[in-house]
Amino acid sequence: MSRVGKAPVAVPSGVTISINGQTVEAKGPKGTLTVDIPAPISVAQEESNLVVSRPDDHRKNRSLHGLSRSLINNAVIGVTEGYTIKMEIFGVGYRVQAKGKNLEFALGYSHPVLIEAPEGITFAVDGNTKFSITGIDKQQVGQIAANIRRLRKDDPYKGKGIRYEGEQVRRKVGKTGK
Repeated sequence: MSRVGKAPVAVPSGVTISINGQTVEAKGPKGTLTVDIPAPISVAQEESNLVVSRPDDHRKNRSLHGLSRSLINNAVIGVTEGYTIKMEIFGVGYRVQAKGKNLEFALGYSHPVLIEAPEGITFAVDGNTKFSITGIDKQQVGQIAANIRRLRKDDPYKGKGIRYEGEQVRRKVGKTGK
């Protein structure tokens, strides 16, 4: 039995779960998320828990078992608490500012870079160099953060770029001239 998959998903009060075939929908105070469950995996609601089960111990079914349970758990946490990723910018002249719902970055390019907020994602700017990404879908929040980080990835020699808050960047020593 999968260690992740065998644990039931606790459904807190204020969250309603509806199961329609292979689709699980979670409604909570922050919004609604739907999760599509792969075919051999089944989901059942027992009191205030969701139990994910698999038909047999084939390798693929074992991996889908834990995955399905994690996706449902992420949806339940997302509609109750939401997800936030905090990021910071390092470098002379590098900055971020809010333009309505969007973010505008000055990252040393010849033009400012504008990132538009997709539906369900909100940006918050704290000063010129710190910002956060908030939403109910964990995958979407993480993907937006990765896309923003890719605009100017941290430089190991100078330490300039965009990084997650608290991320440690391994610094390298440059060449020594003659």
